[in-house]
This record gives sequence, structure tokens and C-alpha cells, in this order.
Amino acid sequence: MKLVLLSGGSGKRLWPLSNDARSKQFLKVLENEDQELVSMVQRVWGQISESGLEDSSYIATGKAQIEMMHNQIGPTVPLIIEPERRDTFPAIALTASYLYSVANVDLDEVIAILPVDPYVEGHFFYAVKQLEATIQKTQADLALIGVRPTYPSAKYGYIIPEREQADLNGVLRVSHFQEKPSEEAAAGLIEQQALWNCGVFSFKLGYLINILKEKGYPLQYDQLVEQYHELPKISFDYEVVEKTNNIVVVPYDGYWKDLGTWNTLTEEMGQNQIGRGTISEDSINTHLVNELEIPVTVLGVSNVVVAVSPDGILVTDKSASPRIKDFINYDQGPMFEEREWGWVRILDDERYEDGRTVITKRVAVKAGRNFSYLMHLNREEVWTVVKGEGEFVQNGVPMKVKAGNVLHIPMKTLHGLKAVTDMEMIVVHSGYSDEDKVMELYTTWSEMSEHCLNVSIR
Repeated sequence: MKLVLLSGGSGKRLWPLSNDARSKQFLKVLENEDQELVSMVQRVWGQISESGLEDSSYIATGKAQIEMMHNQIGPTVPLIIEPERRDTFPAIALTASYLYSVANVDLDEVIAILPVDPYVEGHFFYAVKQLEATIQKTQADLALIGVRPTYPSAKYGYIIPEREQADLNGVLRVSHFQEKPSEEAAAGLIEQQALWNCGVFSFKLGYLINILKEKGYPLQYDQLVEQYHELPKISFDYEVVEKTNNIVVVPYDGYWKDLGTWNTLTEEMGQNQIGRGTISEDSINTHLVNELEIPVTVLGVSNVVVAVSPDGILVTDKSASPRIKDFINYDQGPMFEEREWGWVRILDDERYEDGRTVITKRVAVKAGRNFSYLMHLNREEVWTVVKGEGEFVQNGVPMKVKAGNVLHIPMKTLHGLKAVTDMEMIVVHSGYSDEDKVMELYTTWSEMSEHCLNVSIR
């Protein structure tokens, strides 16, 4: 069996920590067994490894998430890259074409698709392992995992099993689905033994490949990438699952939760405060998450979330927090981005009437990591090193740099940097074009040392 995690979406319901560059699954707000802060994707990948599924697992993600994925779970995790964000049907179709034409997976192989951000106990993945045998024994076209509800929730979709069931060793035949009913309707569904739909699908690869053939989509990954923008923006549930008759579901009795909103996420956080600030003792069930160096004080306010990041500040009653998606429509790009080599935080973004732009950033580079050796065609930069030491190269000439050094990089000037220790810099870049063009020569420091004869690596 091949396991594929779907990592997409911007997670706007967890604004301001999540944005288009940093989705909710990358937020380090959960605790592991060592009380270290980890993200949802780090947590679930650790559970996959413990379950023995790591060597047969892939992650389907967008181009914008590649660096962050490598940074959080390592550069060796196999990724299936979406050229743009669409919906779960296009993502799963592209996944099937990749497994078929690039990974050469057999058409009889069972494929399991999971969201990347479920909050589950480790034995959930033993239920995932059952999907392969379930498909083989029942000859179903699709096998799902359904969570036994603990209360009548209006937030989740429901899987309703057939009333008359043959003996399938606990596996149930599926009658139909109900998307996010009212709480009253959900209570009635639970009486019919309905299950929460947790977004886990499994099928033989050949089943989905045949669907792609019927729809006239190319089966080769490279060709489907080129046509990806033409695929409908529709969920896999609507495009495939609800049009399939032969479906079974494996009931799961353990703990499961969707951490898509601040009220559900804070229920699983190990501490009430992350970052600088103070919460008064009479602030009951209140959480503070602060990514800035400015202290935040919360006094006498209960059942709220205060979240602070370079993208903005949120103060919300926990019960109202799911509504944030309806209010966030600010005309700004991501103000914080995590990169494979470090991170970038935008401090100021000025646009002038003559078309010139001046953007100020604080940039961190991890020890041993480096920028590519490149030149900017439409902007110049000034770097002020405020922390650490490194090696800087400009037009083939090397120099050591440390805190206090100021570096001027004119347009069309080749340059690169390697951090010897953890470094931070204030970077100011200016130019007359929003769309800066970059000419990159080398991505690794070893390539640069080999081809730039004037560079001496120490």
C-alpha cells in the first residue's frame, strides 16, 4: 500500500499565524512527548514513521510549500508537486498520474489518501493499514475511514451505512453521505450509526486511472501538470466518492479531531502561552500566541484567543473564531515566510508614485546554510549584518562578514552568502519593478567553490 498525505490550503481560519506561504499544518504550536513545539505535519509524519509506513509514503503539496516541507520533515521525503492550488480532486488525480507514470506503481496497488493535519492517536494509522486488506477482501471500489461520533457535530460530514449489513468483520457498506447537517439532524444520523467523514480514501490505483481515462485526462504526470489549470476546482468527495456505488467504511473508535480553527487548536495545545507576554490569573481558558518580540498583556478576559504575528493581530472569543475566514481580506502578501535555509520577516513595504519600491526585511540564515549564487536584474540591496558570522561572495570575490558589517549589492551583481554561525540581517531592497528577475548560477556552496576560481572556502 502507498500512503499519500494531501498538504494544501492556506488555513485562513488560523490567521494571522497562517497565510498563503505558511499553511496551518506548519504552525509549531503543538507539543511532542519531549514538550518541544512541533507542527501538525511534523506530528503526523512522526506517527507515520512509528507505524512503519514512512518508506511507502508521499506528500502531495504545492510549489510554495516545498522549502517549508523540507525544513520541517527533511529533504528526503518524496513530494508530489502541484503547479497551483486547486482542490482535492485535481490533487488526487495528479497523485495517481505520478504514482502510475513516474513511480511505476502497479495498478493493483492500494493507495490511501489522508489529509496532512489530523489530530489523532498513533493507533489511527493501524486503522489506515487495514484499508489494504479491506479493499482486497470486499472488492470495493473505495474504502473510507469513519470516526464514531462522540457528539452531534454540525462541523463535520457524515457517512451513513446501509441499514442491512452483511458480515464483513466490522467493515460497513456505505449507503450515502450527508455534508455538515444541523446538530438536530446530526443526532438523528448518529442513531443510524452514521460516522464522521475524516477525509481518508483508499482505492486500487487502477480504479482512479480508469476514471482519468474516462474523463480524457492524460495519464503521464508531466502532461497532466501542463493541463492542471484546466482541471475543475472540485473536491474528490463530489467528483468521485459521491458518484461511486461500491463503497465500504472502516469504523474508527479512537480520538480524532480537525484542528482547523483556533477554538479546536487551543484545546490540544500543551500550554496557554507561546511567546512574550502575560496572561492574568483571572483570564480563564485564554490563550496567547505571540510571534513578535513585543510583549502582549491580556488582563481579565476569558475564553479568548490572542494571536500576534507579522501578518496581523487577532483577538477573538473562542466560539467566534471559526468566522475569521469571512473577515480576512487584507491587501497584503505574506509578512513571514519560513525557508529551508531560515526565515524572512517583512518589516516595511513602501511604494512610491514614481513606481519605485523599497522593502525592508529581517532575514535569518541557519549555520551551515547558504543563499544561491545569483544576481537580481531589477533591484539593488543593502544588507546589514546584526547577528552571527558568515562568508560573502560578490562577483567571485570572497570576504568574511560579521555583525556590524554593511554590504551594498548593486543590480546585476553576482552574490552569495554562507552562514558560519546562525546569522540575522536587515535587508533593504529597492527597484522600479515589482517582478524582480533573478539569474541563478549555483544553488550549493560546493558548486560555487568549484566553479568560482577566486572563492576559497574555509
